[in-house]
Amino acid sequence: MVVIAASNMACLQLGAATNPPKSWWRQPSKQYHPPIGRDSPILKSTSQPTPYFLCSNDGPMDSTAYASVLDSCTSPIFGKSIHAHVIKSGFHRNEFVETKLLQMYGRCECLDDAHLLFDKMPIRNLYSWLAIISVYVDHDLFEEAFLLFWGLLYEDVSLDFFVFPIVLKICSGLQDIGLGRQIHGFVIKATFASNIYVGNALIDVYGKCGNLSDAKKVFFTMSKTDLVSWNSLLSACALNGMVHEALENLHKMSLSGHAIPNVVSWSAVISGLTQNGYAIEAIELLSRMQEEKVKPNAQTIAGALPAFAELQSLTLAREIHAYIARHGYMINPIVVNGLLDVYRRCGDMERACKIFSRYSVKNVVLYNTMIVGFCENGEISKAEDFFYQIEQNGIQRDLITWNAMISGYVDNLLLQKAIKLYEEMQMVEGIQVDSYSLGSALSACSEKGCLRKGKQVHGQAIIRGLNTNPFVAEALMEMYFKNQDVKSAQQAFEEVTCRDIETWNSFISGYARCNQVDDLSILLKRMRQDGFDPNIYTWNGVISGHVENGHYEVALQWFSKLPSANLKPDVYTIGTILPACSKLAAIERGKQVHGYSIRCGYDSDVYIGASLVDMYAKCGSIKHAVRANSRILEHNLVSQNAMLTAYAMHGLGEEDSVTWGALLGGCINSGDVEHGEIAAEKLLELEPENTGNFVLLANLYAYAGRWRDLWRIRKIITEKRMRKNAGCSWIEDGNDVHVFTANDTSHLRNEEIYTILENLTMHMKKQLDIALLL
Repeated sequence: MVVIAASNMACLQLGAATNPPKSWWRQPSKQYHPPIGRDSPILKSTSQPTPYFLCSNDGPMDSTAYASVLDSCTSPIFGKSIHAHVIKSGFHRNEFVETKLLQMYGRCECLDDAHLLFDKMPIRNLYSWLAIISVYVDHDLFEEAFLLFWGLLYEDVSLDFFVFPIVLKICSGLQDIGLGRQIHGFVIKATFASNIYVGNALIDVYGKCGNLSDAKKVFFTMSKTDLVSWNSLLSACALNGMVHEALENLHKMSLSGHAIPNVVSWSAVISGLTQNGYAIEAIELLSRMQEEKVKPNAQTIAGALPAFAELQSLTLAREIHAYIARHGYMINPIVVNGLLDVYRRCGDMERACKIFSRYSVKNVVLYNTMIVGFCENGEISKAEDFFYQIEQNGIQRDLITWNAMISGYVDNLLLQKAIKLYEEMQMVEGIQVDSYSLGSALSACSEKGCLRKGKQVHGQAIIRGLNTNPFVAEALMEMYFKNQDVKSAQQAFEEVTCRDIETWNSFISGYARCNQVDDLSILLKRMRQDGFDPNIYTWNGVISGHVENGHYEVALQWFSKLPSANLKPDVYTIGTILPACSKLAAIERGKQVHGYSIRCGYDSDVYIGASLVDMYAKCGSIKHAVRANSRILEHNLVSQNAMLTAYAMHGLGEEDSVTWGALLGGCINSGDVEHGEIAAEKLLELEPENTGNFVLLANLYAYAGRWRDLWRIRKIITEKRMRKNAGCSWIEDGNDVHVFTANDTSHLRNEEIYTILENLTMHMKKQLDIALLL
């Protein structure tokens, strides 16, 4: 035990004041409950009933009985009745009972009552102080909790080791590493550093405040460690992005023999993998956890769900959904919200709606998730329905709700609605805007060309002190550059106090787009002086600006400088520079770019492929255009139009059929009847006797359920006595080629072939029957 006097405060260096302020903690902004005391209305009321559990026939209540009742109390009404009974029976001066009352008020969310009770306590011991500090910590009121601890240090009260885990939790909540170090020094002087509980709390505070090296130092200097020590170390590694080290420690933990990983251990590493972008690894570890016979809990699942969301796989989404349902986690609101987010990221808002309506405990977080999901999927009317339903269901819309709806309007080009909602949020609801609100409003003004309104938003940003925010500054620069107002864009840039590389890239790209090419070298030099080396995104902005302004030769020169800058072009660079080669008809340099795109695997990308087709066609090489077109993995309207244009430019209209056929096939796969009919019409004009074209059109109508049109096409095939060529396949066997067509009986080994086929068919049916039984 150590007695702390005011003269010992120098070792903590917690402030210059010699005495604590008169009001050493702020009043919490919580709902007020009538206080309990001698003048309490509860005591004055003769009709206030005594709770039945206090009416004992075995004699008067003692402190142990009161403590037992208070520990189980979760109702403010009953809690106050117990307090009244305590006062009536003369136990209100009992430190033990009053400490239990403090804990009860904290548990019942009656912070004002806890505050008043503590303030009126005639005698406060260490446990009383610890109880009131814990109440504030449990409600995340860390500044108030610390001021209380400061008050404790001025009291003639002996401290013990169990105080410091709570004080260190305050440091974590405040994210104050300096304060944490001071408490650590104090712990060492008080000879509590060797205590395992204090050591575990020190690992936790250093990990949460971003100082992994000190967290590890504490762990490895502890004379004794336990499961909590290891779990604190795992969490520290995971929180600070050292996920591979966390995995190694998980393995070492298993080998240590005295600290077998439990659900907390596995959950910490899974959550760390998820937060640091290792989605596949997180899901694999979740599977391995179950193989090790450790059952995940709701926290584990909640930590893993963002990994499923990141992969955007409906198959995986359904698998984790089934697991959650089977194990009864659908009652957990955090898990349900995570699952909603998975389906949102997968684009399955229909399933998300079903979960929302059936399982979720409606709160603003879930509503916000649904609004964002509908906006991302272009279903703005449904997003609006949810936006206006919130308050109808008695839930207060928060800033995130408004930001999500405004951003959704901007992303879906409903710019006037975005600006109107932005104004309504402030003028009607009285909500203060933040950097995201301002960024969305500025984007709307930029797209709509409302420079005057944009300047008003800029003024609001200055008033709120958010014009220095990089996100807001980038939106301001984009708006001003789009309106060719370079001077205002530069002013917005100069106002940013903590510029990052993204801010510099936006600024340089804007200068290039506004044809301020003479200043680019100066800006790049300034960027380096500011501590940032230009990256590929910087160069992309410069090259793109030159291409947009017709400086094709200069753009190619910048492109050729990339190797000397130790930078590799990305897919955006290739897509930007190819039009410059097209405009200059520079086929040799185009081929060099093409070669690089092949080595990087970019040539199979539909947009790069379309650019290559366009470049070769304009450079006079239809042969290379056709080859580039054949490398595209998934064609779309852009690539098909590029090939059509290439054929037309070279007078090969009769070829206008291969491309139209490919386009029709793509329309069937995607169910695009409108464009499919256009492609089919062109095909039938070019090849009126090709039965395959009619069959493709029939398949399109069947896919869309347009049976009348399907029968019409089949009638045309019958009337013209068209016959579809039989399906054909072949295989090579040594030097021989074996050709097979549908219902073919001409092969020399015909009977043997059909016998094997029949055996295979019977085997497959048998396996199918077994699968159905299982």
